Amino acid sequence: MAKLTKERTYPLMSRREIEAQIADGRHMVIVDGHVLKVDAFMQFHPGGDKAMKHMVGRDATDEVNGLHSPEARAMMNKYRVGRIEGRWNNFLPPIQGGKFRKRLEDGAMELEEEDDSGRLSAPAVTITADTLSSKLESRPPSPVFDVDGSALRKRQVKESMGSSAASITSASSLEESHGYESLPLDGMAHLDILTRKEIKLDLDKYPAVDQDTQEVIVEKYRKLHDRIKADGLYDCNYYAYVIECSRYITFFGLMLLFLNWKWYIPSAFFLGVFWHQLVFSAHDAGHMGITHNFQVDTIIGIIIADFLGGLSLGWWKRSHNVHHIVTNSPEHDPDIEHMPFFAISHRFLESLRSTYYERIMPYDAAAKFFISMQHNLYYVIMLFGRFNLYRLSMEYLVLGQGPKKGVAAWHRWFEFAGQVFFWYWFGYELLYKSVDGGWNRFWFVMVSHMVTCPLHVQITLSHFAMSTADLGVDESFPQKMLRTTMDVDCPTWLDFFHGGLQFQAIHHLFPRIPRHNLRKTQRLVQEFCDDVGIPYALFGFVDGNKEVIGRLGEVARQAAILKKCQGVMIGEGRVEDHHHQHH
Repeated sequence: MAKLTKERTYPLMSRREIEAQIADGRHMVIVDGHVLKVDAFMQFHPGGDKAMKHMVGRDATDEVNGLHSPEARAMMNKYRVGRIEGRWNNFLPPIQGGKFRKRLEDGAMELEEEDDSGRLSAPAVTITADTLSSKLESRPPSPVFDVDGSALRKRQVKESMGSSAASITSASSLEESHGYESLPLDGMAHLDILTRKEIKLDLDKYPAVDQDTQEVIVEKYRKLHDRIKADGLYDCNYYAYVIECSRYITFFGLMLLFLNWKWYIPSAFFLGVFWHQLVFSAHDAGHMGITHNFQVDTIIGIIIADFLGGLSLGWWKRSHNVHHIVTNSPEHDPDIEHMPFFAISHRFLESLRSTYYERIMPYDAAAKFFISMQHNLYYVIMLFGRFNLYRLSMEYLVLGQGPKKGVAAWHRWFEFAGQVFFWYWFGYELLYKSVDGGWNRFWFVMVSHMVTCPLHVQITLSHFAMSTADLGVDESFPQKMLRTTMDVDCPTWLDFFHGGLQFQAIHHLFPRIPRHNLRKTQRLVQEFCDDVGIPYALFGFVDGNKEVIGRLGEVARQAAILKKCQGVMIGEGRVEDHHHQHH
């Protein structure tokens, strides 16, 4: 007679108890109604520890299901320590500035109050952004405006400004030159007003961020996921990769042909095209979108990225997973943190601290120079984007930023082997032995790397023009992804050029869908957006570029206003204290 295995039951944990454990430094995450204590898993996580830290105190069900294979999700069950009942009220994670109450000294727990629905209530919240919509009034603390937020700034415009004729004249001239009805001479206060305005615009444009509304969105999003799975859209089309590989071989072959003829510029061009196309398959492998097997896809990805391209797949995974979770957050998303060259939000003018890089991103003299012209320098800087990827890759590998234990520990050494192989075949065999003369080598490097510029434009195009506002911890995963990401409209025959990056909004909703199925998924996502009332951002390639340049130009304009505000204050002997910006 077969033995019946009884599913383990876990103790019911209160919100207050989970909060106290987080306050004690533990990493508690909610997945599928269970409480996971993931401290022991942090050092093993192939996607890095930062992505996990952004989920502490939150219901991470949709993020976990979207980014992980069924096998990985099943493995996570061993970290379960409890369960919850009913709907979970998200905390603001500690890495984002969330504050948590510890146990009382005698070990007792503070009592929680229940609201009318019987749900455990969150700690009291005080909202200081009085001008925002009332939709914000019931949400948990914001990292920008609320009393307990680490990024709180309390600035008052000095009353004495209004009493000075010189101040009035200066303010009037600024208003006239920039079209503002009122412009506070405190530059930082002006940036706060812009932040509140951006949040209010999103609150008006997108569904309400109250829990009832967002719960409906999540429910329909999960039904959409089930339909996509049932329709076979997670199944990889391997014939498409036969075509991809034939394209790679063609480009590499043309590079060798022209190199043999000593036509160095055409040879460098096709090498750049080869690298440009390769990255798309590395992206697929990094998301387990080819075989759906973690180790197999990782090996494929490392061969493509490290051995053939000189870039670290491990670095990309660590950075990219954070990007997928905190998309377009100025303090947290490394994919939009490009100071001193670019600032896609006025908030970068405040010298924000990056939680990913764990350092201040200073708005210093260099940043002021580049950002004032960023809308004109955008494509010029993108020409050199690949050199920055080399730097980030080597930093990741040399400093050992990846997992040092577990199933992914050996990847670092495989990547080191890939780097040695790449610089041997490209740096020594091709560049040094096959290209004659120093200037020819210089131009070979520059042309081959600059040809990859469209890739960097494609990567930034999907996010640079989209919202960077923080709508609080109650905003659902699908709404945030659609609010911060745009898709690019292009004909089917151009799909090879964009490599799936034209469907970034869809990809952010369902990261593991193979890219050759994203076009088929687009119609279903559009129907979902219409059903729940979330705008689906879709631009042509040219119009999308115009949006990006417009955003960069707007931030440059705000930088000019900030400079004039500060100039007026310095001229009147009122110098701001900037130390409080570095939170």
